[in-house]
Amino acid sequence: MPAGLFPRYAAVLIALLAASSAPTPLYPLYQQQWKLSELTISVVFAVYPVGLLLALLLAGTLSDRYGRKPVTVIALIVQAVAMLLLAVAAGPGLLIAARAVQGIATGVAIGAVGAALLDLEAPGRPGRGALANSVAPPAGMALGVVAATVLVYLRPENAVMIYLALAALFIAGAAMLLTGPEPRLRPPGSMRPSTPATANATTGATHISSAPPPPRRQLRVPATARRELRILAAAMVAVWALGGFYSSLGPSLLLHIAPDLPLAAGGLIFLAVTVTAVPAVLLTRAAPRAAVRVGSLAVPLAAVLTVAALHGGGPRALLGGAVLAGAAFGMVNQGSVRIITAPVGERHRAAVVAVCSIVNYLAMSLPAVAVGAVARTSGPATATHVYAVGTVLLGLAASVVLALAPRSIHNTEGH
Repeated sequence: MPAGLFPRYAAVLIALLAASSAPTPLYPLYQQQWKLSELTISVVFAVYPVGLLLALLLAGTLSDRYGRKPVTVIALIVQAVAMLLLAVAAGPGLLIAARAVQGIATGVAIGAVGAALLDLEAPGRPGRGALANSVAPPAGMALGVVAATVLVYLRPENAVMIYLALAALFIAGAAMLLTGPEPRLRPPGSMRPSTPATANATTGATHISSAPPPPRRQLRVPATARRELRILAAAMVAVWALGGFYSSLGPSLLLHIAPDLPLAAGGLIFLAVTVTAVPAVLLTRAAPRAAVRVGSLAVPLAAVLTVAALHGGGPRALLGGAVLAGAAFGMVNQGSVRIITAPVGERHRAAVVAVCSIVNYLAMSLPAVAVGAVARTSGPATATHVYAVGTVLLGLAASVVLALAPRSIHNTEGH
């Protein structure tokens, strides 16, 4: 297997996540130009993970059946189309439609790309695939927010250029993957061997009887990883729900607290989340269970700081909450990925990545829409309080579940 194949798929995953966060700094701009409510902004945000979830449910195992490369290449082409739709959007209707297409394309791609990174792990470097799957989301989202924030700060009209550049990047990524081999060690369709040769009782002739075609692969977690997913689900939901708050309503909340700041400053809150997550992943990669436990405890503290921003703490408290939320996200995300995927074989990797992504993006999208509705009727301050209470309870619940979990989940420590 070519040594450069792993970086190619890692780069594609980073690009996918960069595109997912690029609109975040633009939400206040859209809100001002098109007179959109907080609920509409929440719908624009949430339609992306909803499309992603549908794609994971319906097509999450495609790469287990047909190969990582063809599935990823097709998804990248559709992703480029979504970027072009975002570039020409002149109102909330096309913006929502484009985000839905983007979510579908991303959902198809991340299952295949995430599994490819696990397939391409070098024998002498165990955990590299899980680490890439953990680092790429915050790194990619940070890159997308930084690029969009800088360009919009320079000129609001640059929003179109962001999407055109991403479209070109996805076309280039598809071409780059086409020049490389399939990452899986076994070619698609080879999972079920033919039945052994049998002899005809009458003629003595030997023939090979083909095995029946493999059944349609179901989206399910194998028993080897199911228990770990149940134990870690509360922690995963807590950090992704908090991330959903900062990515959807974080910019509006900052401008509510400090209305004199420029519109482009709204992206700085979500940027703080993503930038902090990367070093948290790297610093805690050797102790995944401990990382999940510490990250779960950090969630309530981040929520408290966010509420304090509304009661005299100002932008500094909000930024502090975002930084702490990013650290919690990085620790929980990398720890859960390491623990859940450690015992999974090649034939189930895309399915496991897809199921974990479904849990994460449901946690990211549904609460964000609900709090957007609250913000529309009661204002962003009330919505922030409601969200904070929910995330505090989730973080505490995750901590209790992890404290009571069997010690055998430690098996991935140091691997």
